[in-house]
Amino acid sequence: MTEPLRIDIVSDVMCPWCIIGYRQLSQALIAAGTDHEIHWHPFELNPQMPAEGQDGFEHVAEKYGSTRAQSLESRARMTALGADLGFAFEWSEDFRMHNTFNTHQLLHWADTQGRRHDLKMALFTAHFTDRRNLSDDAVLADIAAEIGLDHDDARAVLNDQRFANDVRASEQFWQQQGISGVPAMVFDRKHLVTGAQGVENYTSILSQLAQMKD
Repeated sequence: MTEPLRIDIVSDVMCPWCIIGYRQLSQALIAAGTDHEIHWHPFELNPQMPAEGQDGFEHVAEKYGSTRAQSLESRARMTALGADLGFAFEWSEDFRMHNTFNTHQLLHWADTQGRRHDLKMALFTAHFTDRRNLSDDAVLADIAAEIGLDHDDARAVLNDQRFANDVRASEQFWQQQGISGVPAMVFDRKHLVTGAQGVENYTSILSQLAQMKD
């Protein structure tokens, strides 16, 4: 019996290309029939983001110099890619970016119960499809409860910040590995692939990894 392919994914739930890249990878894994394990790790795109968040158009203008027209074009492209992958992007004029340090703490807590992946998917949907405020601890606790985790425990984790140091240590570890952008996927603990590569490219990568194991 060969061991499952380990895939470490460093990402942030504010990152649209992270969910696009994951969905592309997922399709490739299914098509290839690859036995695998997904391990999610934290990355903050905007660690200095204030609690109230920031307007989406304003954010990309400040960070990337994008014009409103460029932002709209990018959103349309991501919407089309998402639709092909079964994920709905629901942009709006008042779409906002949020601080995600607490989301990463909640994900760390969910991992202690084997539910990190489920919560990660729920958070992507909450942000990009339902446009919920992930800066709000009450919203985060509600999302955790919606996938069957304990609401009161979720609030307690966010209130006492018990996993803050763990999240910071994990973020620092991946930064020390040279990761400065997401999504970043590490296959078999040694092959780094960055960005959303597309289903065909992921399929090719999986094929190459399988040949290396033979």
